[in-house]
Amino acid sequence: MSYHILVTGGAGYLGSTMVPDLLSAGHQVTVLDNFLYRQASLNHVCHHPNFSVVKGDIRVEGAVVPLMKKADVVIPLAALVGAPMCTLDPVGATTVNHDAIAMMLRHLSKNQIVLMPTTNSAYGTGDRNNFCTEDSPLRPISQYAKEKVEIEKVLMQHPNAISFRLATVFGMSPRMRIDLLVNDFTYRAVHDRFVVLFEGSFKRNYVHVRDVSRAFQHALANFEKMKGQVYNVGLSEANVSKRELCERIQKQVPEFVIMEAPTGKDPDQRNYIVSNAKIEAAGFKTVFSLDAGIAELIKGYTMLKNSLYGNL
Repeated sequence: MSYHILVTGGAGYLGSTMVPDLLSAGHQVTVLDNFLYRQASLNHVCHHPNFSVVKGDIRVEGAVVPLMKKADVVIPLAALVGAPMCTLDPVGATTVNHDAIAMMLRHLSKNQIVLMPTTNSAYGTGDRNNFCTEDSPLRPISQYAKEKVEIEKVLMQHPNAISFRLATVFGMSPRMRIDLLVNDFTYRAVHDRFVVLFEGSFKRNYVHVRDVSRAFQHALANFEKMKGQVYNVGLSEANVSKRELCERIQKQVPEFVIMEAPTGKDPDQRNYIVSNAKIEAAGFKTVFSLDAGIAELIKGYTMLKNSLYGNL
């Protein structure tokens, strides 16, 4: 079954991977994005007759509501993502991550489908045995996690909603993000050959950006069975500590030096093992391994270097 899908933030890290996949699956896709980063990450789908794009801000009701009225499915990806970015612009983070999404949800009809990414950083931190399922208590620490928790409560009041609590995403994308942990550490391995590691024992879960796209498509194909639920989305074999992640990268970049720092703090204080059994029971399986993702990133960083203010 094909849908008319509105993807806000569709030119971002996740959207620029997901939108081509949705088009290939036969859907009609409209992207609303403010192109904050001046990205040209959807150039390769402009030829597609089922693709349309609108430049606009999701906080502007007059921009987003007319597009929503035409959509069967809304995928709100537009966000200021991550604790550091929200700390840098707390007012912008609240208006984008909470207020704009709440406004969109108010305008949804009961028949429209909404698939939304939230975050498993909502689980906060715990001891080394901290095991989290979708029923675990939420203990968000950062502004980003807190507002995702609050908007998820509103989201799940809609009768045709699914929330995906995403693990830390990794992998190459047309709109690349080097700041995500696997992407960041692999970049340091390729270009710096060392990393200074703090809280190296802290564990978290990871998932490839293409598997996230696949999870959304799986939900569309199995919507009646999955609707009204919250699902963790992660790679079950990749509940690893920061130190273990670095050691996995080191196997592919032997020159990579790992140095432990006595100080330093993760703003989200994420330290948990996450169960993905619920979405796996719904028939979804990840296909991109952590090691394959690291290999992919190494190839990508051969072509990509963040050298805006450098000489090399």
